[in-house]
Amino acid sequence: MAAILPKQKMQRDDASKLKIIIVGAGLGGLGAAIALLLAGHDVEVFEAASEIGEVGAGIQILPNSSRVLQSWGMKDALDKCSTKPSQVNFLGWKGNTISSMDFAASAAQYPGTFYWDFHRANLHTCLLDRAVELGAKLKVNARVSDVRCHSSGETATVVLQNGEEYAANLVVGADGINSRLREVMLGREDPPVLTGDLAYRLLLSTKEMLKDPELAPFVTQPQVNYWLGPDAHAVNYVLRGGEQFNMVLLVPDDIPPGQNVTEGNVEEMRALYKDWDPRIPKLLSLCESVYKWRLCIRPGLEQWSHPSGAFTLLGDAVHATLPYLASGAGMSLEDGAVLGELFSRHRGPLSPRRKKELLDIYQKIRAERTEAIVERGNTQQYLYHLHDGPEQEERDRVMRAGEPGDALAWKDKAFAPFLLGWRCEEEVDRYWKEEGQDHKRVLSML
Repeated sequence: MAAILPKQKMQRDDASKLKIIIVGAGLGGLGAAIALLLAGHDVEVFEAASEIGEVGAGIQILPNSSRVLQSWGMKDALDKCSTKPSQVNFLGWKGNTISSMDFAASAAQYPGTFYWDFHRANLHTCLLDRAVELGAKLKVNARVSDVRCHSSGETATVVLQNGEEYAANLVVGADGINSRLREVMLGREDPPVLTGDLAYRLLLSTKEMLKDPELAPFVTQPQVNYWLGPDAHAVNYVLRGGEQFNMVLLVPDDIPPGQNVTEGNVEEMRALYKDWDPRIPKLLSLCESVYKWRLCIRPGLEQWSHPSGAFTLLGDAVHATLPYLASGAGMSLEDGAVLGELFSRHRGPLSPRRKKELLDIYQKIRAERTEAIVERGNTQQYLYHLHDGPEQEERDRVMRAGEPGDALAWKDKAFAPFLLGWRCEEEVDRYWKEEGQDHKRVLSML
């Protein structure tokens, strides 16, 4: 297998080094910090919470994201806390197999990459450790209320809720789906868009599962399983080397207005799946408590960056998607990789005009792709939740035949190479040349 070589940290003189503040210490914010630190710049990460951490359960990392993480020098650390499942299975809601895909065979099409499963906290810790190792400074209890971009474009000032102010050459808003900085950029309130779905997320201890011959194979033969049913679906896979079992149940949203996360009723959750594949009620009988999370999306923005060139956005703040492609975090990591690559290629002092040019290229590279991922996530919602009948039968036929439009998107010949084969450097090369050619054309006209 062709190894993906880690980037080395660039050395810069003070004149070419930017002071960058990243707002938000989630997966996307820390990924951007790593990429921009590798590019030789100074980075401080502001986090609203009192400590930096990650909530949630499992997360799937696809080949495109694994390429990015390895390029940041994280393979050894991630290998220690990852699970590499052998295949993914798509099942009908009664337990009948519809289709499957071998992960190793799929990843082999994108040399050097993997399908990895993590507990979110483990992945987050690895990103945090790598950012600190590269020199990131961290500031907690730093809730940002405003960003003021100076007319010169040289700096932007971050204003905290407590009144403190901090200046930087570039501010990156990576504050998630409920982004304050998106609203600052737009100059108005802009709530996320409801999708009509919510997620029950639960972690089960595998000790009890191993006692049941019907459930034990879920642990001893790590695979990813999707059950597709009327208005709902379910996903599960093993975490932490078989210690925990991650299960996500996707159902119609009934969370009261004004709330995004709330404690769920276990009996109510079990009732939703009582007639499904008998293994699902068995698994849910092992669950003692659960939370449910409202699922929202963010449509793309016309402008990702402030005209000054001193303030931009990244990740869920711009393009939050349904988790039905396992690609939300992956898109945020890609955003950070592109920012890092762009701001590594310019070697000398960065004028406000040049910063703006780089941020314009950043949006050109990312906007169309992330909008396509959000749209395909919406399509997955429709395909996963079909009621039994002609449309469901056609969906299953397409999956078995491996035709374009396959609901197992990672093997959809018309979509998988676009999603999984993405390479940061190639994308930047494409647009970097384009910008250079435009510059030459302008010079020739003078």
